Amino acid sequence: MIKKAKIADAKKIQGLILNEAKKGKVLDRSLNYIYENIRNFWIYKDNHKIIGCCALSVVGWQNLGEIKSLVVKEPFQKKNIGTKLVAKCLEDAKSLGLKKVFALTFAPKFFMKLEFKKIAMKKLPHKIWKDCMNCVYFPDCKEVAVLYNI
Repeated sequence: MIKKAKIADAKKIQGLILNEAKKGKVLDRSLNYIYENIRNFWIYKDNHKIIGCCALSVVGWQNLGEIKSLVVKEPFQKKNIGTKLVAKCLEDAKSLGLKKVFALTFAPKFFMKLEFKKIAMKKLPHKIWKDCMNCVYFPDCKEVAVLYNI
């Protein structure tokens, strides 16, 4: 079941993200980052346990959103949970009046199955680079940019 994240979920969200970040599948997020952005996170619960998460951030004044920190616990992957989380973020983006949503990802094929299109990173506004400055891969980005038109 998908729900909006609450403050009490922050440490569990960080644990999910950290576990996948260690495998190189997603970028790590500090606990402080998660607390500051908790309103952006959606979680997927199974038997009262958080097994997936995804966040939608609004980027500047460009009618643009970004999907971040999409993670599904290993034994629950390939069961459409990630797809449902992204769909919830896209639904949220539409209700906010966003026109486009992008993601920077190590798994572009997953997003392309959901009708995202691969784009050149330089086509994204410079405002997105604020997170990049703190990335372990900066300035040699290893992620692929994908874009969804709402």
